[in-house]
Amino acid sequence: MKPLNTKRSETLFTRAQKHIPGGVNSPVRAFHAVGRSPLFIRKAKGATIWDEDGNAFIDYVGSWGPMILGHAHPSILGAIGKVMKHGTSFGAPTDLEVRVAELIKTCIPSIEMVRMVNSGTEATMSAIRLARAYTSRDKIIKFEGCYHGHGDSFLIKAGSGAMTLGVPDSPGVPSSVAASTLTARYNDLESVRELTLASAGHVAAIIVEPVVGNMGCVPPAEGFLQGLRQICDEQKIVLIFDEVMTGFRVALGGAQELYRVKPDLTTLGKIIGGGLPVGAYGGKREIMQLVAPAGPMYQAGTLSGNPLAMAAGYAMLSTLSKSRSFYVKLEKKSMQLEEGIRGNLRTIGLELTLNRVGSMFTLFFTDHAVTDYTSAAKAERPRFADYFRGMLARGIYLPPSQFEAAFLSAAHSDRDIEKTIAANLITLRQVYKPQVM
Repeated sequence: MKPLNTKRSETLFTRAQKHIPGGVNSPVRAFHAVGRSPLFIRKAKGATIWDEDGNAFIDYVGSWGPMILGHAHPSILGAIGKVMKHGTSFGAPTDLEVRVAELIKTCIPSIEMVRMVNSGTEATMSAIRLARAYTSRDKIIKFEGCYHGHGDSFLIKAGSGAMTLGVPDSPGVPSSVAASTLTARYNDLESVRELTLASAGHVAAIIVEPVVGNMGCVPPAEGFLQGLRQICDEQKIVLIFDEVMTGFRVALGGAQELYRVKPDLTTLGKIIGGGLPVGAYGGKREIMQLVAPAGPMYQAGTLSGNPLAMAAGYAMLSTLSKSRSFYVKLEKKSMQLEEGIRGNLRTIGLELTLNRVGSMFTLFFTDHAVTDYTSAAKAERPRFADYFRGMLARGIYLPPSQFEAAFLSAAHSDRDIEKTIAANLITLRQVYKPQVM
């Protein structure tokens, strides 16, 4: 196996660190957790990405989820090109905004009204403000290891980049904000009940990733989401599903369709822009009517509903909603990969934890079940770093963190999956040598 030639990426990273904090515009991209400098990506097509040195990789990051059709899908590129000829931004209403809103409502019945924003972080920040306005309460409950963007309220025991960098809380978050953010244990309803009872009448919202993707892929325990719905109904608390990652990914109607639980508000992102910067929040009409200019809760954005993002999003959602077999086929691909990895583990005699929900998955380097923040944090990070580098050297591009979910797309071929399974076997043997000899 020849070592990767990444000289161009290394040169760019050196330059970038002089001008950009840490050399990257989002922390996990720096590859700190995997013991090497990052790759700078030049282009992508289907399930393949190419770096600046011309190395090709089978991609399981997919821009962190939105590329469910694969990179540079013709229908999305065509939609963007068609709209772009007429302008890139108007700061005014467009027909496309209405069409995307209608399509979102059709796919996710709990959303009766929806507001477009520019990122998942904007969506979650706005949803929390709206819940506080609706309930006239200040406190929120989030879960250890769940990441809802970089809003002040969400950086208390956050997942994803915070876990990767070993920084569970962020400087710059006011103590007053921290005091109004209560943290429960994911998959532990009793911890939620204790918090709601201790702050009875003061909790505005419970926000949760229904399937966690930001401490690795962690599914909800049976009855957990249903229990949250019951608690919120009893205490008159707004239940918010952060489906920025799971929306249109684990099912057409998101995790709420998969687990048959209806939240009061839903936040969306990633896929609804076909890979362009976008977000949205929506839910019950009586709550959404409080958003300005219909109501007094102010939220605005010059680029919200940007025509390029709306064009890409409409093309993406139209493609997903028109094919009844799309998610069946994607599940088949995902199961093929899961079975291959599990077969490798049995062949070697390793007891590692593999979590998967639909086309989201994570191989945790621990033999304990991963169900929450505490169990996820027990994974062996040095082993993962060795594994990541070994897979990269064999042409497989995975998230550069033990605590980020990986994603399949419709563009991954049987050959891609077979190559990935083969690379996985060789790499695991290398990582665990001499135990597996």
